[in-house]
Amino acid sequence: MNTRQEKLLAFAFITPSIIAIGIFVYGFIGWSLRVSLSSWRGLLPDYTWAGLSNFIGLFQDRRFLIDIQNTLIFTIFFLAASLVIGLLLAILIDRIKWAGNLFRGVFLFPMAVSFIVTGVAWRWLMNPATGSRISGLNLLFDNLGLDFLINNWHTTAPPWGIAFVVIPAVWQMSGFTMALYLSGIQSIPAELRESAKMDGANEFQVFRYIILPLLNPVTLSAVIILGHISLKIFDLIVAMSGKDLRLDVPSIYMWTTTFDGNNFARGAAIGILMLLGVALLVVPYLIYTNRTEIDV
Repeated sequence: MNTRQEKLLAFAFITPSIIAIGIFVYGFIGWSLRVSLSSWRGLLPDYTWAGLSNFIGLFQDRRFLIDIQNTLIFTIFFLAASLVIGLLLAILIDRIKWAGNLFRGVFLFPMAVSFIVTGVAWRWLMNPATGSRISGLNLLFDNLGLDFLINNWHTTAPPWGIAFVVIPAVWQMSGFTMALYLSGIQSIPAELRESAKMDGANEFQVFRYIILPLLNPVTLSAVIILGHISLKIFDLIVAMSGKDLRLDVPSIYMWTTTFDGNNFARGAAIGILMLLGVALLVVPYLIYTNRTEIDV
């Protein structure tokens, strides 16, 4: 078999995947974009051209603006907590050689469950009820005499109720961040650390000026992955509180608008804006990665 035949055979193998992606990914994105520019309201399709009116209406909608605010709060706290905790856990496990595998499995275990399961479990742990119905963490604080820690958790008055949803999200994803950082730390040559120590650097200086800068690509990758998750968070919030408007985010608004309100044009517009938000995060990363590989 010559080179040309091998190329044709390889192309034949990937052609079904290309067609499927073209139809079920990019084709549906294009269709959603067309719907977002229409006047489709109701069960019967209506492709009457509406231009950008659905998008303009969203930015004049107070609920959508609150959704963006909730998403920003969630993203900031989620990224910061996951990165810091993940890095600290990675450093700890890297130093505890004898129990590294054990702790790695323990911290990675939450990733084995879905956000739905996490939400159901933490809905009980963060039960805001008090008095005879007190349970979960509030009951623990009550028994320990730490009444000042008892609070309403995710039912706290907006906009800070969404910040408490970060707790179960971090519980699930900090192990993943830990695994990324641990791989990065263990890939750093030991000679670099030893050379720095021989030059008089202490442990903190080795971490600050050698390890941390070399972990920048890992941090960037973690930010992209976690940011992508936070921008489209849906199942965790629904599992914890249903469609509570105090914890409303664009994905929940899209669901209620499209399937509960049958406003398919506006729902598609929300979906397109969410896609653009993710693209603004992912595309620069892909460009940076490709340029880095070319330079190497």
